[in-house]
Amino acid sequence: MKKVEHLDIANHTEYVVIKEAAEQIENAYDPDKAIRTILSLISRQMGLNRGRILLQDGDTGYLHTAYSYGLTADEISRSRFAISEGISGKVMYTGTPTIVSDIDKEDDYLFRTVDRSTLPEGKVSFIATPITRNNIVIGVLAVNRLANPRRSLDKDLGLLKLIALFISEILAVNAMIQRQTQILKEENEQLRSMALGQGSQYGIIGESPALMAALNKVGRATNTSVTVMLQGESGTGKERFSRMLHLASHRKDGPFIAINCSAIPEDLLESELFGHEKGAFTGAIQAKQGKMELAHHGTLFLDEIGDMDLGLQAKLLRVLEDRTITRIGATKPIPIDIRIIVASHKDLHEQVNNGAFRLDLFYRLNVFPIELPPLREREGDIRLLARHFLNQANQEYSASAIFDPEAMAFLERYDWPGNIRQLENIIKRAVLLADKNRLISSKLINHIISEERGIVRGGTTPAAVTQPAFVATHIENVQPATIPQNVVPSPQPIAAPAPQLESYATHEFVDPIPGPDEKRAYWKVSENEKERLQQALEMARGNKTRAALLLNMTPRQFNYRLQKLGM
Repeated sequence: MKKVEHLDIANHTEYVVIKEAAEQIENAYDPDKAIRTILSLISRQMGLNRGRILLQDGDTGYLHTAYSYGLTADEISRSRFAISEGISGKVMYTGTPTIVSDIDKEDDYLFRTVDRSTLPEGKVSFIATPITRNNIVIGVLAVNRLANPRRSLDKDLGLLKLIALFISEILAVNAMIQRQTQILKEENEQLRSMALGQGSQYGIIGESPALMAALNKVGRATNTSVTVMLQGESGTGKERFSRMLHLASHRKDGPFIAINCSAIPEDLLESELFGHEKGAFTGAIQAKQGKMELAHHGTLFLDEIGDMDLGLQAKLLRVLEDRTITRIGATKPIPIDIRIIVASHKDLHEQVNNGAFRLDLFYRLNVFPIELPPLREREGDIRLLARHFLNQANQEYSASAIFDPEAMAFLERYDWPGNIRQLENIIKRAVLLADKNRLISSKLINHIISEERGIVRGGTTPAAVTQPAFVATHIENVQPATIPQNVVPSPQPIAAPAPQLESYATHEFVDPIPGPDEKRAYWKVSENEKERLQQALEMARGNKTRAALLLNMTPRQFNYRLQKLGM
């Protein structure tokens, strides 16, 4: 009778252990806690002590104790086995459970994890069973057991096999959770990168592929020291991009200093950049730090770098090479730690060919060029930008203007020679001029744009194209440095009237919304254009960018015709 009662109690205890161990599967998100709880159960309830889960190290291939109960930190650190080494290694290698009834009589039992002196005197057993997943051994569950005449070692092994299944499930569920978590992290990182890439926190609005391509390059250059050259038409947001490069980098806590090289007279630009000592020149009544010195540990943005004179270019090259500056009137160089970002709306390749820009400096600056797309190539962004500028203008002027549908369609069809700067300017004026219903109509926008008639990309006007006297004067005023070395200037000024050159794009500014047929005229090429293109090249002395402006074309349109006509 007592034996039956004892069996009932033992079976009930085993049932409770199995039930509570199975419940730990739902805690697989925290495998350390779940597995430790199971090992604690079998130790306290079943006398299966010092339980450990040995898993294979992905780098070394050795088994190591990943989870345990009842082991010290030192014992855990010693618990490392090569595959097939010791009892645990053999179980991992063969996938076969092993019972060592008396560890003192087993040569393969290494006493590496738990020293014999730590264990109680008398007979101590060791049981190890593989942990499998999809018929692949992924680890080993091992325990020590004191002599227990009431339970057979085989029965304990049966229980451990079941426990090993639970642990396998916990590890598998946790691995799945980790994979899903990693996927979510990657997706969140992608969303975060997209948010960063969109540049909205830096005031860069848009989601067009052309803008995303530029922002992707910005992201690649953010945390490097590489010199970045921003290229693009006037009004494409070069300074805003340069600020983004600064604010998204590790230099964000340092100064950001921007200087427009074309806005400062040549004789003052050197002092502005490098600074000067007291008495270095007339009027230098005290020493002054230059912009480069002030930008120490930060970023210096040099806009319109193409307008810098050749002498100053040589000094900038020295700064890039030596990372030092010397004030005007000083002899001691000052080390500086700055990142330089440059920008130009000019074609610096053309400037180099013309002798207006140093080739060695060009290569120093053009390490990582980023082309900023013009607004007309940013499909879908005009609508976003227009609404953004409208909200800004309404807040600034305490207004409540809105676009009518035709106005938005008008904005999206217009070619925007002045890019984002022009769009913002026109919308601000439209908010101030909106009718009493605060409605911005397409007629109002057309009127505002018509007032700007004659303004084209690059600063050339249609009048310049059709007036021979202007053309002659313009070419005579070209500085010697801009003339290619292999071109011999004519000793006589161009006195004869130049032939009138027909503009290909005048309709762009006469009618702000050219029709489809007129748009196609940009790219239609015929053989009788050769003479006109050749005349423009001769008048511009081989400068294709200037020749394009003489014909009121973009350089891309001009080069397209040259290629099509085999010129």
